This record gives sequence, structure tokens and C-alpha cells, in this order.
Amino acid sequence: MSQNPASPPALHGRRILLGVTGGIAAYKAADLVRRLMEAGAEVQVVMTASALHFVGATTFQALSGKSVRSSLWDEAAEAAMGHIELARWPDLILIAPATANFIAKLAHGAADDLLSTLCLATDKPIAVAPAMNRLMWANVATQDNVATLQRRGIAILGPGAGFQACGETGEGRMREPLDLRADVAALLSRGPLTGVRAVVTAGPTREPLDPVRFLTNRSSGKQGYAVAAALRDLGATVTLISGPTNLAAPAGVQRIDIETAQQMLEASLTAAAQADLFVAAAAVADYKAAEIATQKIKKKDAELSLPLARTEDVLARVRAAFPALFLVGFAAETEKLEEHARGKLARKGLDLIAANWVGEGQAFDQEDNSLTVFARDGGSQTIASASKAEVARQLAAMIAERLSRA
Repeated sequence: MSQNPASPPALHGRRILLGVTGGIAAYKAADLVRRLMEAGAEVQVVMTASALHFVGATTFQALSGKSVRSSLWDEAAEAAMGHIELARWPDLILIAPATANFIAKLAHGAADDLLSTLCLATDKPIAVAPAMNRLMWANVATQDNVATLQRRGIAILGPGAGFQACGETGEGRMREPLDLRADVAALLSRGPLTGVRAVVTAGPTREPLDPVRFLTNRSSGKQGYAVAAALRDLGATVTLISGPTNLAAPAGVQRIDIETAQQMLEASLTAAAQADLFVAAAAVADYKAAEIATQKIKKKDAELSLPLARTEDVLARVRAAFPALFLVGFAAETEKLEEHARGKLARKGLDLIAANWVGEGQAFDQEDNSLTVFARDGGSQTIASASKAEVARQLAAMIAERLSRA
């Protein structure tokens, strides 16, 4: 199967054993198989007896291309100790959905069916995606079991919060398949940014003039979102602070939505406090209305003057607050690209700055981009025109290399 360009490359060629237990969220596991295989992974499904009451084995067999395993009493498979073979085969065992019952079995070392037995017999990493009623999740017994698994190095992926099949609302939903795929990619990633906490800003800001109008710019956010995805694919844990866009957050990336430059500043300072890397790709407004009209400005005179005030400089404030943070800026220029970019690099105390030409059909609202990256030590590198995803991958690799020497 060819690799989907939008999917995490860390999954290509990797072996995932997907354990499906008996919860209503088992229907999501079918889509999860498809998403994992879409990314180039090989998937073997193992189901519990209870799971078979929710989704048939034929569905998973058709999606994965492999016979589903569900019993320790399969004479053909167990004649050759099939559960041991299964336990040795994968790069990762993912239990999704993981019911409260299965989490308890895993915590206490039970081995009364195929899935629990192979989990006990494996030396491979295990991850569980909890899925249960909100009160079952909150129960002290479940929380103790989860804490036990975490102490043993088992990854707990979720749960999410929201409306549940039982009709209640709260924490306990299984994470969505695309989010779980990104989680698995991060767990399996051997990338140079594994363990790095990154913050990326993206998109435009909007500065209100009155209740219906605002100042903004042409930024679509596509390059910043691509950078967030590229850093994630290198193993980083990524927080994306985004102005208004029409884009979906990359899977596995936490998004914080803002609108104004002031909100961008506040969110950036908060996120940067926990970060190792900060990439400022957003097009933040330099000016805002000196006074926001409380009512819609009416068309009266032939001319209208609007006094503007400077917004606070997000990058400068982040640098002042966190002198040791590895800081990457962007410079969108229509003239004197190197001169302006190097000036911004020095003035704001950046480690790197990625500069690009804009206007006349370049960068903004386009699918392609090109960058010249200038470094604090005087060096520079060029990323030739390519898709924004490819440009982001090359930039992320440069950032990783520089960060390793910082």
C-alpha cells in the first residue's frame, strides 16, 4: 500500500497489533485500522469475545487483509504457540478501545484470553486507548489501575471528553482514529525531536475596528500548520496557537485558537513557559485600532481616518521572558529580503529566521513556498520552491539539527 503523503511517515512499514475489546467504541477501531494502513503500517487485529458482539471479525479482516485472531483455543494457530508468535511480531501493541475490565486485567496480570495473554508474554511497547462511561473512568479502582499501567511504562492515550453512547456527557470517550494514529506515530518515532516540547504560531490575527469590521492580512496559516505537522513527525510534542483559518489541526497536535495580537501574545507566553522550541510562523498584526468603535461605523464622509496603535511584539516579549528558549521567527518580505530578515534576527534575538517573498502570487494563499533560512551565527540555507508540506519538512530538519547543537 502506498503511503499517504498527509500521514505520519513514522508509521510506514511498522507493525501494529490492534487489540479490540468489548465496548461500543469498537466501531471506531475499524476506521483506526484503515487510518493506520493508510499511513503504510501493517495491522494485525486481535479481538476479545466481547468485542465480537459489537463488530464482526469479517470487517477487520477485510480492512487489514489479515485473518483476525480471537481465541487461545485456535488449534491451527496454537499448535505452533501462536500467542507467543503474536507477542513477538509487532512494533507496538495498541488496545483500542480499552474497556475498564481489560485495563483491570492488564494491571493485575490476568491472562484468561488471547489478548491479555499476549500482552503478558510480550516485550514490545503497549499503549491503551480507554473507552468507557464517565463514572467508570472516574472510579478510584480504574484510576488506580491506570496509574499502575503508567508506572510500568504503558502509554495511556486519552480518553477524550464529550457525548457518550450511554447518553451522558463527560470524560471517557475513545480518542478519534486520526488522533490515535498520530499518538502511535509519536510513540514509534525515532525522530531527532523526540521529547522536545514545541510551540508553533500560525495564521493571521484580526484586530477589530467596530462590531463588524477588523484589520487582518492574507495569511492562510498553511505554512505554519505544515510546520506543526513536520515537527510532530520528528517526534516533538506540538502546541499550535492559531489565528482564524479554515484548516483542521494536524492530528496529534494540540490547537489553541486566538483572534487578536494580544490574545496571541498571552497564549504564546503561557505555552512558551513549558516549551523547548518556539516557532513563530503567524502573521501577527503590527497595528490595531487606537479605539474600537462600540457601534458600526457608518458611511458618511468621503474620507475616513482611523488612528492606529502599535500591537505588542510577540517574539520580542517571548525572548525577553525566556532567554534560553530556542526561537525561530518568520519574515515575509516584498523587498530587501536578506537585509530585513537579518535585521529582525538580530533585533529580536532569534536563533533562526525563515524568510520568504510575498505578494504578486507568492506564498500567501498559495500551495507552494520557498524559504531562505538565516542563522544567528551568520549562516544561511535555501529551501527551493516546493509544496508547503515539503518546505516544512526541510525547515523542521534544519531546526532539529540546530537545536541539537544549542
